[in-house]
Amino acid sequence: MPSPETHSTSIALFDLDHTLLGGDSNELWLSFLAERGLIDGTAVMARQVQYLADYMAGRLDILAYLEFQLAPLADRTLESLHTLREDFATSQLAPRIAPGAASLIAHHRAQGHRCAIVSATHRFLAEPSARLLGIDSLICTEPEVVNGRFTGRISGEPCFRERKIGHVHRWLATLGLDPANTLSQSWFYSDSANDLPLLEAVGRPVAVDADVRLTDVARERGWPLISLGRTKGRTKGHP
Repeated sequence: MPSPETHSTSIALFDLDHTLLGGDSNELWLSFLAERGLIDGTAVMARQVQYLADYMAGRLDILAYLEFQLAPLADRTLESLHTLREDFATSQLAPRIAPGAASLIAHHRAQGHRCAIVSATHRFLAEPSARLLGIDSLICTEPEVVNGRFTGRISGEPCFRERKIGHVHRWLATLGLDPANTLSQSWFYSDSANDLPLLEAVGRPVAVDADVRLTDVARERGWPLISLGRTKGRTKGHP
């Protein structure tokens, strides 16, 4: 028998990093590689800090950042990367799933809502979190693969800021759903003011453990402010 969400036109969309996950997939992955001596940790993490500053200031060059993030993948075979990723998912991602994430997702599923993650993080890093959370629909940045290897570039547009809307529209179209009507009755959960375009596009925006800018906007507009119980004192390197 099909699951209840199969027939639903109400959608629950979730940002991943610092929303469902109490950390940033990209930063955790780089730290994981550095600890194993697979990248120059000092140089790479210094660049990560600068990208974080750019992100927090609202001036992040997302294409440059994704190229930076994808570079370590291009140096390795898919087989070796998948082996690393399994260890990474177990040791770094699973312990950081936000405590309230499972119950929130279950709440939506109980009402027959289709759940999807919408993340700027590229698919290779977002997939294990989606699996851990039991969410099959993943809308994210797609890394380019040629002849069975990552090229270090992305395929198509990054799923970032206002471009998340286009990604969601295309996904809804594959389901035979009208984007405008569907989004008007759907939820989007995010921690970041960088997600304001998609938050404004849905009928039910929710701020989750929000950054300062999003907290101010949510209070001004009367949006719900909730916590999924992840650690306070946040930093964030990627949407």
